[in-house]
Amino acid sequence: MTTAQDSNVITDLAQMSGLQLLRAMSALPHDQVPSIGRLLGMSVLELEEGRVSLAVETRPDFANPLGTVHGGICATLLDSVMGTAVHTTLAPGFGYSTLELKVNFIRSVATDGQRLTATGTTVHVGRRTATAEGRVLDERGKLVAHGTTTCVISPLS
Repeated sequence: MTTAQDSNVITDLAQMSGLQLLRAMSALPHDQVPSIGRLLGMSVLELEEGRVSLAVETRPDFANPLGTVHGGICATLLDSVMGTAVHTTLAPGFGYSTLELKVNFIRSVATDGQRLTATGTTVHVGRRTATAEGRVLDERGKLVAHGTTTCVISPLS
């Protein structure tokens, strides 16, 4: 199984709960964790069982043809916070995949360095599926997008 190195200790990832794994990864230097979070510049604000908050600063690279933030950025933020909220509840040896993602876009966002904050919380976590909901707020606290997800839970192989 894959291993992670934290403070010179090698740990079998299959032995870590979802919350333990996410906390260990968030403690690593940002440039050492290849992920969508690194690509978009996401920062972890909150990482608790069943609840995750991430933030991102908008930039010109996020623009759609109209010059505002592309909806895929908010969709990715929502997929990330809702999926990781589910992940925080999983026992060692289990993972998840997004089965369904529903996003509602409320307002456009400029690409001028605004901070977007996304929060995801679990609604239900069963043995085989889990659901979560999420919200993206701009720096004024205005709702930008919201969504729901269904994730399939499966043993890691």
